[in-house]
Amino acid sequence: MTYAQLSVNAREIVAKFQLATSQEVQLGVDWYRSALNIAGRIQSKYHTTERPLTVELVAGVIAALSPNNRWERNIIDAEAIIKCWSAGGTDEDILAVPCCTYKKMQEKALTILKTANSHLHSGYPELVGEATRFWLKGPKITEFFNCITNPLLNDVCIDGHAYSVWFGQRLTMKEVPPIGKKLRQQIKTDYVDACTFINEELNESFTPADIQAITWVTHKRIHNV
Repeated sequence: MTYAQLSVNAREIVAKFQLATSQEVQLGVDWYRSALNIAGRIQSKYHTTERPLTVELVAGVIAALSPNNRWERNIIDAEAIIKCWSAGGTDEDILAVPCCTYKKMQEKALTILKTANSHLHSGYPELVGEATRFWLKGPKITEFFNCITNPLLNDVCIDGHAYSVWFGQRLTMKEVPPIGKKLRQQIKTDYVDACTFINEELNESFTPADIQAITWVTHKRIHNV
């Protein structure tokens, strides 16, 4: 793919990538892999025979609790919910765990845990990911889950920051418009095209999720957000 073939917005993504330091490139490449490792740590710590866990299931809980939640707190909340669940906590116990996201997302995390538990006890661990995506429902949190658990899907997590990078300006979350299905797909296509161009130019093997994470980290540094 040539630069001339890129859309205006895909060029904005490339431009932001070009501003990344080597440290930011590495941080972006490591971001979702690090998130998967965190999910693995939580799974290993709280897995029990009675209430088994998979890494994919933990990633689903993390994704469910991510809306309007800072990443550091997102992990704290997910671990607290899973700790309560693994200790035999009731629905009421789990919903009483303090979390910095919406109550409906906490309820969604509980539903994911209960549904996955049923599949695991029935001997169908391969259904955990499919069931988790079904209950996550929202496009952004489903993309987040996909990027953590399976980068080979070439999915991209489109949030307000990813939109700002694509748009080429720093926007507040209030200035980011509703991202409908058609616009979301166009943004994803532009991230994929930008990734293809960068890989061909630099002889690299970044995933679209890598490019989103690298440009997100760079955008945060440039605009101090």
